[in-house]
Amino acid sequence: MAGSAAAGKVQTLTEGPRVGVVGPCGAGKSTLVTGLRRRGIDAREIAQEHSYVPTMWRRITRPDVLIYLDVSREEAERRLRRSLPKGWWEEILQRLSHARSHADLVVPTDDRTPGEVLENVLSFLREHHRDTEDTEGS
Repeated sequence: MAGSAAAGKVQTLTEGPRVGVVGPCGAGKSTLVTGLRRRGIDAREIAQEHSYVPTMWRRITRPDVLIYLDVSREEAERRLRRSLPKGWWEEILQRLSHARSHADLVVPTDDRTPGEVLENVLSFLREHHRDTEDTEGS
């Protein structure tokens, strides 16, 4: 009996989508991924280096859902407690442009707490999962 309950829990965790999280430094990617994983969601932060080649993020992580966390340079510098080198920010945004254009959800994080960002993403994932179930059931 206990084995079937454990199997059910594993099954529930694997039924959800694989979530990839991208965005510039200081956007809150690590915090979001931690929050999603605590809820049993297969979430991975996609390194900016994997965004350098336009489709690398897709080949390496193979996300079912791609979340892009957006942040202004000023807010990123405040969160990181340092100024960023000249030209570096623009290069990062350029690297991330392909992933951003293919994101299922873009979340501006400047004026949101980590908890608000997490709730926004969880709400989207619940809706996305419901839409997927409706489509598969049709």
